[in-house]
Amino acid sequence: MNIKQKAIKGIAWSAIQNGGSQIGSLIVFFLLARFLTPEAFGLVALANVFLTFMQLLLEQGFSQAIIQREDLEPEHLNTAFWLTLLSGILLAAVGVSCASWIAGLFGQVALAPIIQWVSLLLIITSLARVQQAILERKFNYKAIAARRIIATFTGGGVGVLLAFLGFGVWSLVAQQFVFEVVGTLTLWICSDWRPGLKVSMRHFRDLFGVGGYIMAFNFLSFFNNRFNDFLVGYFLGPAALGYYSVASKVLNVMTQLLVNTSRDVALPTFSRLQSEPERFRRALYTAIQLTSAIAFPTFLGVAVLAPELVVFLFGEKWLPSIPLMQVLSLVGALRAVTFFKGSVFVAMGKPSWWLMLSALNVALNLIGFAISYRWGIFAVAVASVIRSYLVFPVGQWAVSKLVHEDIRAHLRAFIAPLVSATTMAVAILAIKQPLTGLLNPLGLLVICTVLGTILYVAMIRIIAPALFQQVIELVQMVVSRPKRKQSQN
Repeated sequence: MNIKQKAIKGIAWSAIQNGGSQIGSLIVFFLLARFLTPEAFGLVALANVFLTFMQLLLEQGFSQAIIQREDLEPEHLNTAFWLTLLSGILLAAVGVSCASWIAGLFGQVALAPIIQWVSLLLIITSLARVQQAILERKFNYKAIAARRIIATFTGGGVGVLLAFLGFGVWSLVAQQFVFEVVGTLTLWICSDWRPGLKVSMRHFRDLFGVGGYIMAFNFLSFFNNRFNDFLVGYFLGPAALGYYSVASKVLNVMTQLLVNTSRDVALPTFSRLQSEPERFRRALYTAIQLTSAIAFPTFLGVAVLAPELVVFLFGEKWLPSIPLMQVLSLVGALRAVTFFKGSVFVAMGKPSWWLMLSALNVALNLIGFAISYRWGIFAVAVASVIRSYLVFPVGQWAVSKLVHEDIRAHLRAFIAPLVSATTMAVAILAIKQPLTGLLNPLGLLVICTVLGTILYVAMIRIIAPALFQQVIELVQMVVSRPKRKQSQN
C-alpha cells in the first residue's frame, strides 16, 4: 500500500479504536456517575493529576521520536524500552513514598492510599510505551484498536461491578488498574518485537534530540490541560472538581473520538511527506477540513443540547456540570483545527516552535486562572476558552509559515464547516424551545440530533460540494479493500 492508502486504513482503524473505546468509556462513565458521588470523582481526578505528571517523566518523548525517526535501529528500541521501564520503577517508588505529603497538601486524608495505588500503574504503563510506538510507526492501528477496546470494556466492567457493590472511590481505581494491565498484555500479544540487551548512549541521544523537545512540550501541555484540575481541587475542593471532571470527560471523549482519530495517523503520515512540500500541504489541509467537518457540528450540538445530555446520561445530581459542558464545548470546536499543528511541527523538524507556542498557552492559562477562580468554577471554564481563542491565530500563523502558505488559504479550509455547523446549532435551538416540556430528554435528543444532522449535511452539500465529495470518497476508500497486485508470469 502507498502512503495514502496506509493513512486511510490507519484512520479507519483509529476511528474503530476511538469509537469503540470512547463510546464504551462514556457508557461506563455514565453508569459510574449514577453510583458514585462528585467527591469520589474529584479525589480520583486529583490522584490522576499526580499520575499524569509522573507519566511525563516516564515518557521522555521516546514514543514520538520512534514514530518520527526515518533510520530506526534495534538499539533505539532497546534503549527506549529499558530506560522507560527503569523510570517507571523509580517513579512508582517516589509516588508511594510521597502520597501522604500530597494528601496533606490538599487536606484530604483519603487521597493518600489512592495515590499510592495509582503510582504502581507507572510500572505497568512503562512496559507498553515502546510497543505501542512500534505499532503506530507501522500503521498497525488494528492491533491498537483491539488493545484499547478490550481494555476499556474489561476495566469498565470491573469498575461498574465494584461501584454497584458499594466500593465507592475504589471502583474507579480498580477500573484504571484493569484497563492498564489488560491493555499492556494485549500490546505484547499483538507485537512481535521483544527487547534486547544492547543499548547505547548514542542511540539515547538520537531519540532525546527529538524527544527532549516533545517532553518539554508535554510538561507545558500538562500545565495547560491538567494543572487546572490541581488548581480547582486545591482552591475549590473535590466536589467542584468532580463537576468539572464530568464536563471535561465528555469533552475529552468527543475530542478523542472526532479529532484524535485523524491526529493519531497524522504524525507518521506527515513525517513521510516532509520532503514533498506540495503533498504535505494537501495532506494537512485535507486532514483539517475533514476533521472540522465532523467536529464542528458535534461540539456545537453538544453546547446546545448539554442540559438534556447531562440529565439523560448522568442524572440530575450532576446539573452543575451543564454550563461547564456548554462553555468547554467551544474549546473542543477549536481543537478540531489546531490539533494537527503539533504533528506538523514535529514532522517538519521544528519541535521548538511547538514548545514556544505551548509556553504561551501555559502563561495565559495561569493568568486566566489567577483572575477567574475567585468567581467559581464556571469563570475558570470561561477563562480557559478565552485563552484558547487568543492563542489560536498565533498557532495558525506559525503553521502557515512552516508550510509556505498564506494564512488566509489555511483558514479557508474550515469556513464551510463552521458556517454550516453554526446554522445547524441555531436551528436546533429553534426546534428545541417549543418541544421542551412536551418531550423527555431522550426524545429531545433524538429529534434534535436527526433534524440537525439532516440540515448540516444538506448545507455542506450545497455550499461545499467539493468537501462533500471528499467525505464520500474517504468513506469509499475506508470500506474498500486494496486490490491485490496481479502476479506476473
